[in-house]
Order: sequence, then structure tokens, then C-alpha cells
Amino acid sequence: MNDKIALSTWPTPLEPAPRLAAALGLGEDDLWIKRDDLIGLGGGGNKVRKLERLLAAALAEGADTLVTTGAPQSNHARLTAAAGARLGLDVVLVLSGTADSAGGGSGNLVLDSLFGARVHWAGDGAPGGLAEAANELCLRLRREGARPYLIPFGGSSPLGARGYVDGGEELRAQLPDLAQVVVALGSGGTMAGLIGALEEERVLGVHCGAVADPAATVAGLATAVTGRTVTAESLRIRTDQVGAGYGVLHEPVLQAMRTAATTEGIVLDPVYSGRAMAGLIAAVKDGDIRAGRRTVFLHTGGLPGLYGHAETVRRSVAALDSHGAG
Repeated sequence: MNDKIALSTWPTPLEPAPRLAAALGLGEDDLWIKRDDLIGLGGGGNKVRKLERLLAAALAEGADTLVTTGAPQSNHARLTAAAGARLGLDVVLVLSGTADSAGGGSGNLVLDSLFGARVHWAGDGAPGGLAEAANELCLRLRREGARPYLIPFGGSSPLGARGYVDGGEELRAQLPDLAQVVVALGSGGTMAGLIGALEEERVLGVHCGAVADPAATVAGLATAVTGRTVTAESLRIRTDQVGAGYGVLHEPVLQAMRTAATTEGIVLDPVYSGRAMAGLIAAVKDGDIRAGRRTVFLHTGGLPGLYGHAETVRRSVAALDSHGAG
């Protein structure tokens, strides 16, 4: 079978961010942004690199239906729906919560619907969590004659993570002297794949609260991807931007989003890329990221999720109103 299928055009742009660098106290050539938010499928985002490999496996198995899991505003779910539409496959998204608790449909949920996906709401306390609900759904679909392929949470399996070995090699070719790349750590596969291309010391992950043990999650995936033992202790992970929890707006994240927007016109989301930028800013403040060394911020996308995050929308509109009309 083909190792992967083409779902976008590569490479994605690598852009300098001199005004943002200056605002953080770095040299104007020290900070670059890898624009994986501009990946050309379904609104963009890092999950497409994983899906290129996962969907190749699904097609090789003769699947006609894709099943995956996530939160109501899951970027991975949205891009799975888009990829399924591109390939003519049915898509069923197993999402936490209920239709009522999801706020009536906004952000990524709007795009899920436009791409033709069906949503199976698993509730807030499904026994065994989303994974069990998805496995039960796959059993039911098989009984009904479908051929489902279950894509793991966030696309983060060893196979999916290899998409970011590709991404890391692409980045290294664009900027051979990069000192480090800063990335949101959600389900762990993106960071693990980058380690496969760049090794541990050049990858800084910022935990977003999506998994209980981020270091163990990434170490396990990276070990599978690299074929060598990657320990949790060898990883560079910041856990200081989770705040009150996944999905809850953290004040330093909102400030980081505003800083990126007002200096470079770059839009981040409050759950993943905004947390990663807040972690980068904190790393500059405490000396982990220093001037004179080229740092890349991996923009993983997530713009539709911003529009589905009620607190961020409310706070941003309130700030706009407070500026007045002049």
C-alpha cells in the first residue's frame, strides 16, 4: 500500500516574526513561525499530516467509514470529516458531552456538519470514556454492514505520529540551523513525530491539558516512532499553561494571543496554539529560550475553535468595545 495519501500541498510556509520577536526581547531573526495552520484542507491544521498516513491505512483495509473521537470543538474531528469528504468516505464523530451542552453548534461543529459528518454524542460520563463509546459504535456499524476504521484520539498513534517526522524533516530543510521548535502538546503525536526528526533537545512541548500524563504519552509514541527508548525524563515539556483545565481560558494564553495578533497579524486559538505561544513567552522570560538562537513556533491551526470558545469571544469583543470609536 502507499504509506500516505496527498491531502495538501507541501511544504507549508516558514515565516519570520521580527515584531513578535522584538516584543519578547529576542533578536529580529530569532523567531520564525511554521504555518501548518495554512495546510489546505478543511480549514487547516496539524492533524492533516497525521491523516495522510492514517487514511492510507484505512483505504488499504477497504474501509468505507471513518470513526474518531474528540471534544465538541475538536480540530482533529473537523479535519477527519474534511478528509473523509475528500475521499468519499462516511465519517462518524464520537464527541464528548451532548448537543445541548455544546452550545447549539458553533466553530468546528459548523464545519463538521458542512463536511457531512454525523455526530454521536457520548455524554459527559460515558463508561470507559470516548474510546469505549467509539469501539461500541464500530461494532454496531459492522453489524449494519459498514466497514469502519477507527482513528485514535487526535490521530496520535505511532502511524499518525510519523506524519510529523515528515513535518520535522521539512522544517529542518527550511531552516537547518534551528535551535528548537515550540509546539502545543495535545494528544502527543505531533511532538513525538518532531522528536523523530529533530530529537528531544530541539523540541519544546507545551501541555494543553488534553491527556493525563503528557510525558509518558509522548515518550511512548516517540519510542515507537524512533525505534529507540525515549524516556519521559529526556523530554522538554512545560505544564504551566493549563490553568484551570483543558477548554478553560487561561489569562496568560489570552495575552499571548493578543501579542501574536497585534505584532504579526497571526491568529491563535485558546486551547492549543495560544497555550503554545504562552509557553514560548514564559520560556523566554525564564531563560529557556534565549536571544541569538533560532526558535520556530509551530502554528498548529485551530482558528474555527476560536469561534466556538464563548469566553474568548466574549472577552475579545468586550476589549474591542472598551477601545471606543475614537
